[in-house]
Amino acid sequence: MNKMIIAAVLTLALMGAAVEARAESAPGSPGMPGKGGASGREFPGETARIGAPAPFFALDAVVGKEFRKISLADYQGKWVVLFFYPNDFSFVCPTEIKGFSSALESFRKLNAEILGASVDSKFSHLAWIERGDLGDLKFPLLSDVTKDVSGKYGVLDRAEGTALRGLFIIDPQGALQYVVIHNRDVGRSVDETLRVLEALQTGSLCPVGWKPGQKTLGK
Repeated sequence: MNKMIIAAVLTLALMGAAVEARAESAPGSPGMPGKGGASGREFPGETARIGAPAPFFALDAVVGKEFRKISLADYQGKWVVLFFYPNDFSFVCPTEIKGFSSALESFRKLNAEILGASVDSKFSHLAWIERGDLGDLKFPLLSDVTKDVSGKYGVLDRAEGTALRGLFIIDPQGALQYVVIHNRDVGRSVDETLRVLEALQTGSLCPVGWKPGQKTLGK
């Protein structure tokens, strides 16, 4: 890609990250649940429901350093961990992305693949990867520039124009089995995601604090 184009995308993305940083630190800012302000979260097109088919998506993505089209149908027969993050070139987001990338083999041993997504363009994703902030990224970053998919999954903050930290586990039949949505300031736990995935795969009742290898209830 032309270096001038990448530099321009990088500059715009950094400007967006600065806006996000101000939003993260501003008390009572719109779209920030738990900080005292109006949430600004309206999800008129939300269709994500536990036990129901996960909303379909087919999005442009960066895989390695190549552009590809990625769809949910590509992962039929596998578990999918899909997580949304607010912005490229931000602060908490790369810690999560690198954390999930480092644990990818642990997920794959459980027949699961990881997909990251934000409303940034594929060009922004590529510029971020090429800057080196994400290390050796081992899973695709999806580009939801229309914000349609983040809206369907119920994580689109329309006031801020970004996605919240939503994480979804989809089973091999395409049904949604787990949802967690975080405040933007708080990164998610890779270990907890693995624990929940293994609990779901037992097909049994798992008590509070259940860990792999422990007894389940009723089976």
